[in-house]
Amino acid sequence: QVQLVESGGGLVQPGGSLKLSCTASRDLHGRYCMGWFRRTPSLEREGVAAIYTGGGEPYYASSEKGRFAISQDSAKNTLYLQMNTLKPEDTAMYYCAASSVFRPLTKLKQYEYNYWGQGTQVTVS
Repeated sequence: QVQLVESGGGLVQPGGSLKLSCTASRDLHGRYCMGWFRRTPSLEREGVAAIYTGGGEPYYASSEKGRFAISQDSAKNTLYLQMNTLKPEDTAMYYCAASSVFRPLTKLKQYEYNYWGQGTQVTVS
């Protein structure tokens, strides 16, 4: 079992920045793919960014490249999402997720992940 806890959400003006954090209950280094998702108005969770805990290049939704950056601190069991140039349409509940699936195909699909945090609200207005 993996427990994930997000933090860092809040209210920010358009063009502003936020940095989200996700802390895992145990060491996931080298064992999982980690991702950030956001819940759309249709209640679907769309992938924003993902990265293997073992390292490598991150994966991003095409619409977020250049604005968002995913990173991790393995020593702290923590995943981050730096969000810059925020837009009102970025408003959503953001979720941290972990996948133990072997080489998930897209890294950005809800069904590829089996552990989820409770979410942190980001509001841009």
